[in-house]
Amino acid sequence: MLSEYLNSHPLENDLPEAPISLFPAAGDRAWQKIIPEHAQEIRTMAAFYASQPYPMRRATDFLAFVRAGSRKADEDPYFFRRRKLCAHTLACCLDSQADLDPVIDGIWCICEESSWVISAHNINPIPGAPAPWERPLPDVDEPYIDLFSAQTGMILSLVRQLLGEKLDAVSPLIGRRIEKEIRRRLLSPYALSNDFWWMGVRRQDLNNWTPWIVSNLLVCICAQPMARRERARMLGRGVWILEKWLACMPQDGGCDEGAGYWNMAGGALADCLEILEKATGRSLDCWKDEKLRNILSFPLKVEIGGGWFVNFADCDARPLLSGERLQWAGERMGDPALTAMGCRLRGTLSAQLDDVPHFTRLLDLLFHPAKKAAPKEKPQDVWLPDLQLRVVRRGEWTLCCKGGHNGENHNHNDVGSFMLYCRNEPQIVDAGNRVYTAQTFSSDRYSLWHVRSAYHNLPLLGQEEQQPGREFAAADVQYLPDGLSLDLAGCYRKEAGVKKLRRTLLLAGSGLTVEDDISLHQESPVTWVLMLRARPAFFPAGFTAGSLNAAYDSSLRAEAEEIAVSDARMARNFPGSLWRVTLTAPGGTSFRMKFSFWKKQ
Repeated sequence: MLSEYLNSHPLENDLPEAPISLFPAAGDRAWQKIIPEHAQEIRTMAAFYASQPYPMRRATDFLAFVRAGSRKADEDPYFFRRRKLCAHTLACCLDSQADLDPVIDGIWCICEESSWVISAHNINPIPGAPAPWERPLPDVDEPYIDLFSAQTGMILSLVRQLLGEKLDAVSPLIGRRIEKEIRRRLLSPYALSNDFWWMGVRRQDLNNWTPWIVSNLLVCICAQPMARRERARMLGRGVWILEKWLACMPQDGGCDEGAGYWNMAGGALADCLEILEKATGRSLDCWKDEKLRNILSFPLKVEIGGGWFVNFADCDARPLLSGERLQWAGERMGDPALTAMGCRLRGTLSAQLDDVPHFTRLLDLLFHPAKKAAPKEKPQDVWLPDLQLRVVRRGEWTLCCKGGHNGENHNHNDVGSFMLYCRNEPQIVDAGNRVYTAQTFSSDRYSLWHVRSAYHNLPLLGQEEQQPGREFAAADVQYLPDGLSLDLAGCYRKEAGVKKLRRTLLLAGSGLTVEDDISLHQESPVTWVLMLRARPAFFPAGFTAGSLNAAYDSSLRAEAEEIAVSDARMARNFPGSLWRVTLTAPGGTSFRMKFSFWKKQ
């Protein structure tokens, strides 16, 4: 797709010799035209960070990842430094009298770091690479390029471009130091090595790392002094790597990591495309490509409403999406619904720094104003056949259900699980994600309760849960006009003794029915799990919870367990408690169970 365009429009023909400015520098009149709300937010952020010094980033904090499984020990000072540098840079762009010293200090302390890689990413996950405990500290002689080393290079590149004249007036060595560190840590390894797994050479199973890293490296390439031929070659390499990721993406554009990860996947693709357009001064001729359009519009398809999104896998139920990126993509594709969604979700400047500092996204918010958005369209049903994701909307109800397999990116063992919303409020839920630790992406991941099928809306066969791995997958998945039908037998080990496990989900204006047809080789009890947002109150053969009534076979034994949500990340989506209901049938070999859900009057 992109390579074909570049073959007919060679980059070198369109690139200038000088570094390419991606945003207006300090002193440009554009800074005086930003809206008052943004100007005030910049001043507020700068005042907050001015009262706090740059924190130490200690070796023992880095070691905490392998010693205690803590990511935060290293990440908290790491990201605070970068947020503080961004905030002071913005203040100096907005106000010519603002103090430049915090910017200089930030540049210097970040350039002095032994590594720009965070502790959790201090390995290259390819065969033969060292395990974390074999490399507990970074090797300064072998720079690794992870998500945040690339993002650090992007931040420093933009600080250099925005404040270059001011910094040079203090000392030209400041800018030269930035250029030297970016060349040494990022651009030289990027240009000379194919060993980083996200490049798609040593590993072909790519995820959001690829477009996210490439988007940040493209900023560095545009900003760095180099000959036009070298710049063209390095930008072209980024496109070559990006094409490898695009080849991994399904034709339906579905992001198996969920809507929250679209920021770093489809959103990063939008970043790459815009940078290439700015670098060449051309509009890319790719906006009618079906796969590209599907990737960029994915969040529109999985929005439920009221801030809620379909949240299978590690996705948050209320993710912070880069609305301006959605707006930009919608404008390029001529998609008014996507443009309108982006305008609605633009958010604040500080939100672009509060998670991991997306400095480009913040600047895009400043210089790409919202437009008067078209009225919100009525959401439609969705069927993504590659991802096997189904969203059905009937009256006040929204059903979200999926097939797929248990080897997806950021996987939960959740094939055949579902969520149910009434009036855009969650009733039957997926608990979502928790704050990442070393265990999150380790061999011990599936001992975490929130990723196990026993804590999703699925049956337990005796004590057997679904298993992780691509081989544990749905079969015979059938799209239905009002729902989905699929065979889940292959999601369990052979020891579960499953002959058949057919699940059918159907949504009508009156509510949802879920029917499971199960046959086992040997007698076993079966327990159906429902994760509820509200405390259930049971009555014979049913319960009520929130806006929901439920009915099921009277032979089932019902129990409820309160799960207090203490994790900070999960609590942003589901503060208070979740409720795990279990409905257990006595031992047998054949079960045909129907569950009905309707609105409480």
